[in-house]
Amino acid sequence: MDFVHVTDLGSDGLASVLQRAAAVKADPSASAGSRTGLKVGLFFEKPSTRTRVSCEVACIDVGAAPLVLKQEEVGLGKRESVEDVARVLDRYLDVLAFRVFDHSNLTALEANAEAPVINLLSDLEHPCQALADLQTLAENKPLSGQVVAFVGDGNNVCNSFMLAGAAMGVSVRVTGPAGFDPPADVVARARALAVDGAEIVVTDDVESAVRGADAVYTDVWASMGQEEEAAERRRLFMPYQVNENLFGLAADDGIFLHCLPAHRGDEVTDGVADHERSRIFDQAENRMHAFKALLLTLTE
Repeated sequence: MDFVHVTDLGSDGLASVLQRAAAVKADPSASAGSRTGLKVGLFFEKPSTRTRVSCEVACIDVGAAPLVLKQEEVGLGKRESVEDVARVLDRYLDVLAFRVFDHSNLTALEANAEAPVINLLSDLEHPCQALADLQTLAENKPLSGQVVAFVGDGNNVCNSFMLAGAAMGVSVRVTGPAGFDPPADVVARARALAVDGAEIVVTDDVESAVRGADAVYTDVWASMGQEEEAAERRRLFMPYQVNENLFGLAADDGIFLHCLPAHRGDEVTDGVADHERSRIFDQAENRMHAFKALLLTLTE
C-alpha cells in the first residue's frame, strides 16, 4: 500500500493509523526495534526541519535504517528519469518516502516501485501533516463533530486536511482572499468523503469561518517556490492574519494550529502562537508519532 494521497488509507485505515499514533506516543517501548533491518529512503527535493527529523527519529525508534537522499545527489527527473530512480531505489530500499515539488513525480514513483511510496509533501498534498493534525485535534476532544477554521491559502496542507478531516467527521471552513481557494475538485472530493454530518465550507468571510470553531489553523502565505509573490500575498492576506481578536471568536476551548515554520507577524501574531491554547509544538511532535504509526502500518 502507498500513501501518496491522504485518502489512500480509506476512512477505516485513517482511524487505525491515528489510534496507533496515539498508542506509540503513549508507549514508545511497545514498537521499539520492531522493524529492525527495514531500510527507509527519505528523499528531499525541498529542504525540511520537521519532516526530516521526525521521520529519521521515527525510523530509528522502530529499528529501521533511514537513508537521507537529496536532490543534488539524485537529480530526480534531471540527471535521471523519475521512473529509473524508482526502479533502482526499489532494489535497495523497503520504503520510499519523497518530498517533492511536482506531485506527478510521486505518481511516477508509485507506478514504478513495488515498495510503499510515502508522500512527504508535494504541491498537491501533505498527507503526513494531516495525520499529525488530526492526532493533535483528537488529543483535545473527539474528532467527529469538531469544526476547524483553516485561515489563509488553500494550499497542499489545506487540501490534505480537508480530505482527512471530512473522512473523520470534522467540518472544515476554509477562508482566504478570492483567488486563493483550494482546488474545486479537492473540495468536491472532501464533500463526497464527509461523514457524521461534516461540512466543507469555502468562504472569504473570515469572522464567520472562525466564530465558534474548535480549532483555528493557518499556514504561511507564500510557500517555497512562491517567494516572488510574497509581497503581494502579504497585502492580500493581511486581513486574514490570526491575531488575538480573530482567535477570540473561536470556541472558549478552541485551540490554535500551525504546521510550521511560522512567519510571526504575518499569518499569526506572537500572542496567538504562544497562547496557552496554542498546540503548534504538540502538532510538530505528533509528526514523529504519526509517521511511526504510518511506517508500522505500511510494513506489516
